[in-house]
Amino acid sequence: MTRVAAVDCGTNSIRLLIADLDGEGGLLDVVRTRELVRLGEGVDRTGRFSDAALERTLTATRNYADMCRKHGVERIRFVATSATRDAANRAEFTDAVHAILGVPAEVIPGTEEAALSFRGALIALAASGAPAVTDKYLVVDLGGGSTELVLGTHTPDSAYSMDVGCVRLTERHLHSDPPLEAELDSIRRDVNEALDTATDAVDLGLATEVVGVAGTIGTITAHALGLSSYDVQSISGSRLPLADVLEACAALSRMPRAERVALPYMHPGRVDVIAAGAVIWSTVLHRVAEATAEAGRPLETVTTSDHDILDGVALSLGSAGAAH
Repeated sequence: MTRVAAVDCGTNSIRLLIADLDGEGGLLDVVRTRELVRLGEGVDRTGRFSDAALERTLTATRNYADMCRKHGVERIRFVATSATRDAANRAEFTDAVHAILGVPAEVIPGTEEAALSFRGALIALAASGAPAVTDKYLVVDLGGGSTELVLGTHTPDSAYSMDVGCVRLTERHLHSDPPLEAELDSIRRDVNEALDTATDAVDLGLATEVVGVAGTIGTITAHALGLSSYDVQSISGSRLPLADVLEACAALSRMPRAERVALPYMHPGRVDVIAAGAVIWSTVLHRVAEATAEAGRPLETVTTSDHDILDGVALSLGSAGAAH
C-alpha cells in the first residue's frame, strides 16, 4: 500500500482525496473532502483572481496540508484547472501552493483534465457494480469554468475541453431570480456554440453510455432521485432515464433561489450556480441524444459517477516513476 493525496482545484471547489493505492489499480479512501471556495469568482470578467478568492483557496490548501501530515501521506499531486488556466496572476497562486504543500501546483490543460476524469469515472463505475459497457463511454465533467468531453472504452480515444462551466456562465448571463427564459437561452447558445466546435474532435454519435461527473451533475441526479440528502451511495453509479434527468434540469434551472436553498441535497456553495449547470447539462444531453438517434442508437439512460478527476489524479501517483 502507498498512501497518496490528490488535490483538485477547480473554478468552484477545491477537493482532497487521501487514499491507499493497492498496487493493482485500486483505491481505498482514507479522507475525501471538498470546500467550495469559488476561486474563479470574477475571472471570466476580470481575467484575474481576486484577493478574497485567493485567500479562501489558500486557507483550504493549508488545511489540506495539515491533513496530509496527520495521515502520513507519501506522495501528493495538486492539479489546477479552468480558472487557473485563465488567470493572469496565476503565478501568485501556484507559488503559494508550492510553498504550502512542497509540490508544484500543476496547471493542467483541458485534454489532460478530461483524461484524468475519464480514468477516475470508469474505475468508480466498476467498483459500484454499474453494468459493463463494451463499446464507447462518453464522460462529461461539468465544472465551474469548463466542461470536458472524453470518449473511449478503457482509455480515451478523443477529448475536448469547452470553456463553458456553471460559474462562468452564471456570472455571464444570470441576473434575475428566478432566471428569465432569455437568460437561459443565452446559456444554451453559448453551450451549443462550444459543442459545434467540440464535435469536430469528439463524435457524440459513437457514445453508447453517457457518464456525468462532478458535483453539479450529482446534485441534478439527487433531484431526479428525490433524495432527502446528498447520498453518494445512491447517486454514484445510478442510471436514470434520459427524460427524468432532463426534467430535473428544467426544474432546477427555473426554480427561485429560495426554493433551491431549501433543497436537502443542495450544498450552499452550489445554490447560485446550479441553474446554469442544469442548462449546460441538459444542452449537452440534447445534443448527444440527437447524435445517437441519427446513428441508430438512441440515448435512453444517463449514468452518474461521483468519482472523477480526483480519483484519476490519485491513481496517477501509482504510475511507475511518479515523483510527487
